[in-house]
Amino acid sequence: MKVVVSAAQSKRQDAGYVGDLGRVMEAAGYAVANHAAAMGAGYGKRVVVLAGSGNNGGDGYVAARHLARRGAAVTVHSLSAPSTSEALAAAGAWRAGGGAMAPIGQVHDCDILIDAVFGVGFRGELPSDVSRWHGAAPRVIAVDVPSGLDATSGSVAPGTIPAELTIALSNFKLGHFFGSGPEVCGRLVVAPLGLPEAEASMYLCEPADAPRPARNRNAHKWSAGSVAVVGGSSGMVGAAVLAAKAALGFGAGAVATFVPGALAAELDAAHPEIMTRGVGQGSTWEGATSSDLELDRFDVVVLGPGLGSSGAELVADLLNRVDQPVVLDADGLNSTTIDELRSRRPPTVLTPHAGEFKRLSGAHAGREAAVALATEVDSVVLLKGPNTTIASPGAIPWLVTTGGPELASVGTGDVLAGMIGALIGRGLDGGVAARSAAYWHGVAGAELAATSSVTADTMADAIRRFAN
Repeated sequence: MKVVVSAAQSKRQDAGYVGDLGRVMEAAGYAVANHAAAMGAGYGKRVVVLAGSGNNGGDGYVAARHLARRGAAVTVHSLSAPSTSEALAAAGAWRAGGGAMAPIGQVHDCDILIDAVFGVGFRGELPSDVSRWHGAAPRVIAVDVPSGLDATSGSVAPGTIPAELTIALSNFKLGHFFGSGPEVCGRLVVAPLGLPEAEASMYLCEPADAPRPARNRNAHKWSAGSVAVVGGSSGMVGAAVLAAKAALGFGAGAVATFVPGALAAELDAAHPEIMTRGVGQGSTWEGATSSDLELDRFDVVVLGPGLGSSGAELVADLLNRVDQPVVLDADGLNSTTIDELRSRRPPTVLTPHAGEFKRLSGAHAGREAAVALATEVDSVVLLKGPNTTIASPGAIPWLVTTGGPELASVGTGDVLAGMIGALIGRGLDGGVAARSAAYWHGVAGAELAATSSVTADTMADAIRRFAN
């Protein structure tokens, strides 16, 4: 678990430090120099450090000093004179050692460019003397955030120079992951500086934060987690199958699909590993009620994959009557309302993408809106997107970054819903199950993308490697 902070939280963290800020700046600059050296900033290499007037610029002066000692040909191009005592001292040490200085507007080619102009306090427009350096170096390192990036919103000013590597000081910032931040940050690393622990806006999920419970040696199929998938309709039965296969592949002991009766025989023959329950005689959910489904034996219900618009009344009925945890996905989300969710008491996990989120909540999808929705309906909200946000009532939200564009394929969300159901059935609460499933879903997708194209059916198989 790593802490992710806003610009304001980062500033409060700095302000709360009562020790030697010069030592902190020295640690930051040394970390930048080490990463630059790993990228080739060694003997004879031309390195340019763009330095601002604040402590971000001071970090740049310290990095320049250490790189010059390694034999690199370093020049610091300053935007303006240092404005803090620590930055002034760092600049003085650079000049005292004979370090080369130049105005920031004197652009020339170099091997590595270190962007230390603006930190988390950037607002407004990026000076043209900074943006002129775009393309001057084949490799760019940003100190804390690329200059021009809003560290909270992720908005990017015109002319912002994309970095190959961004070295986050003390903590990741929200802007590294949201908005256009990922497009300009490149690879992200954290440089710990020994500051007091920061207040968190989010927690970044790591492998240790994504548990998968072990089975008891005396486990049997019904004690290992049982999942009922309610979904499927004419032309969309595959969505329910994908969710069921994923639940089984991710460790559930028993999985059944509840589908319209006319679809059951074909489904049962094609997928003998999944128990099939036909409901009614038709190929849609018209007229079905919760009393038509025998769900009592199952630990969790995944409701919605491929359900279609004919299942709207069934969704309301099930949410009102089912006592088990429910993972509400796809057409399950499209068939419910805030009032119906607000009145439900058993645990519920909602898994919207941006469009479903807007339809359900009336708000644009985002971290704060996800937290607000989770609080309003007392449910876990897993908001899918380029990165995944998991919000639980009364808790700091989690960020999962393992997913990538390879997951932008129809049906992969059904796989994720089945994985969440499996982990709830295996004993995790909804928030932890959602976080863990999203993490390993992304890992499986990235691994699969390295060797083949990613489709929902290949994902349903790929997740098996990460079930335990």
